[in-house]
Amino acid sequence: MRMTIKRVWSILTALTVFAFLLGYLKLISTFLVVVLLISTFLKGQLVIDYFMGLKEVQLKYRILPTLWLILILSLIAVAYYLPPSVY
Repeated sequence: MRMTIKRVWSILTALTVFAFLLGYLKLISTFLVVVLLISTFLKGQLVIDYFMGLKEVQLKYRILPTLWLILILSLIAVAYYLPPSVY
């Protein structure tokens, strides 16, 4: 179990550094936004499964945080792809 947590933490750290570098180097395109949203979903799911301890519980307890994560990321995607309003 301890090795799994270390591995998950390493993956979370690597994905966070990847997202930071994309922002720092200003390498943002439509494709990379999709990649960032997917990596954010993976990070969120890893936190839900391992750090919240929901990996071994029934599906009905795991589905609510996952649906919340999908909703928030979908709203971010919609907000990003909407054309800017001109006033």
